[in-house]
Amino acid sequence: MPASAYPYQIQPQRVRAEFFRLLPISLFVAAFGAAFGLAAIQKGLLPLEAILMSTTVFAGAAQFAAIDMWGREVSVLPLMAVVFAINSRHLLMGASLHPMLKDMSPGRRYGLLLLLTDANWAVSAQDYQNGRRNLEVILGGGLALWLAWIAGTCLGVYFGGLLQNPKALGLDMVLGCFLLAMALGGKKSPRVLVAWTVAGLGSLAAWKWLPPNTHVVVGALAGGAIGFFWLDRKPTADSEEGAHDR
Repeated sequence: MPASAYPYQIQPQRVRAEFFRLLPISLFVAAFGAAFGLAAIQKGLLPLEAILMSTTVFAGAAQFAAIDMWGREVSVLPLMAVVFAINSRHLLMGASLHPMLKDMSPGRRYGLLLLLTDANWAVSAQDYQNGRRNLEVILGGGLALWLAWIAGTCLGVYFGGLLQNPKALGLDMVLGCFLLAMALGGKKSPRVLVAWTVAGLGSLAAWKWLPPNTHVVVGALAGGAIGFFWLDRKPTADSEEGAHDR
């Protein structure tokens, strides 16, 4: 199809702006990249292997899980199952961006999703709720986070002793607080409140009683079900006319 058939065009100046917008959070991503680099070396990976893994995979939690299962004999199927479970939230994240992604060509669409993370998805989703279509943050912010993850891995590989335990400094809470701030900054209504409550309760229940890493997907599906069945009412023409008359 011709390019004119896809109305959404990435704006370079906005990509640069979104790069710097997520640069502060990328510093904390670099800290965890350093922790991963150190863990990878301790598990026996060569420096180049660890750096290539961060460059091509770019999935922090999944990489840590893979390293935990690493050894002389690696069971491929269990490793694939664990990584899929951890990253399955990206299925829902990508689906939530479909109203914007459908207006891009397939090549650009799937290329863009290679840089999708929790942080830039949260910003894009919040902007969309506020009436702004913003895929530039997926590209610009994703590049900032990707480069920080690689740089952090390099630091961990060669200077890992400087930051062996980011959790001791509370750095593991930074991304969670960032995502919470994005959620609280969105639209507030009874529908949204109920969806977040159901998602939280579903996630807690799954965390306690279901296999590891399934709580993210369960929470997302539970909250999404509320959004699917509890639709926002759009004002009708009659109600708008009545409002004008009053």
